[in-house]
Amino acid sequence: MKEFIMNEIAVLLKEYRAGNVPAKVERLAFVGAGDKDVYNITAPFVVDGKEVIAGRIESRDSEMAEIGFFEKQDLAWIRLANMPKLALQDPFMTRIDGDLIIGGVEVFPSEADPEKLAWRTCLYRGKGIADLTLFFEGPVGMKDLRLKQLPSGEIVVLTRPQGEKGGCGKIGFCRIQKVEDLTVVLIEGAPLLPPHFAEDEWGGANEMHLLKNGKLGVLSHIANFDAAGDRHYYAAICMIDPKTGAIEAPMEIIAERADFLAGPTKRPDLKDVVFSGGLIRNVSGTADLYVGISDADAQKRTIRDPFVKFEG
Repeated sequence: MKEFIMNEIAVLLKEYRAGNVPAKVERLAFVGAGDKDVYNITAPFVVDGKEVIAGRIESRDSEMAEIGFFEKQDLAWIRLANMPKLALQDPFMTRIDGDLIIGGVEVFPSEADPEKLAWRTCLYRGKGIADLTLFFEGPVGMKDLRLKQLPSGEIVVLTRPQGEKGGCGKIGFCRIQKVEDLTVVLIEGAPLLPPHFAEDEWGGANEMHLLKNGKLGVLSHIANFDAAGDRHYYAAICMIDPKTGAIEAPMEIIAERADFLAGPTKRPDLKDVVFSGGLIRNVSGTADLYVGISDADAQKRTIRDPFVKFEG
């Protein structure tokens, strides 16, 4: 097993900026969300013959969100009508046994203190969007639960505990044979990946990609606070062995807020936030990175495919 020293964000950012090159960036236009923001989007996926993006729909002054599904039409993404209303933040998608899996973060009053909010990852399953049905609720207090089915049929599960086990937030790993094996106990017991995220920094997985070498490329985010208490989020990647959970290539930053167009922010402390939503790998050696910006905006940046170097 390879061992890596986890560099702090300051080091990763310096390395990223040294090799960064200009790239095409565009803001995505959404229709059908009224006066609410659409952000923390997925990458586009095809379902029911339509190219669709799932996005977090939310008022600027609220944390209570719902997931909307938007179809690409000309230059805009138009909200699909008569779809299930999922009261979730930060959507993600995958496919398992041919079914569409849509997940997101449910926010609700804390049982310990109803004046505060608690959260958990919820998973829905269906043949299409219209028949999505809730099939799993993750541990209270855990975001960024992600699943990826391997060619063998096994399913890799990435977790993100916080607190005594995960500190500010680290990635855990386990495998299951079938979706029905997923339990809260299993998730809470998943061992952490080898050392990653420096002290007082955190991150989580957003999406997994099966690479030509059989490894998993993990699109993730990495974040910290500054001295003023402002948040700083960066898009990042790493590579793991899906059999053992060993890190084969350590975290590296692939995008920062300065790479994108100027725009609104939900709050001043969220100005420097890039939240990885999804990545579409192109045959040209480029990749389209879809992100949420400053908790108020959604953009796409076409970059060099960050996983190609692992497949050579």
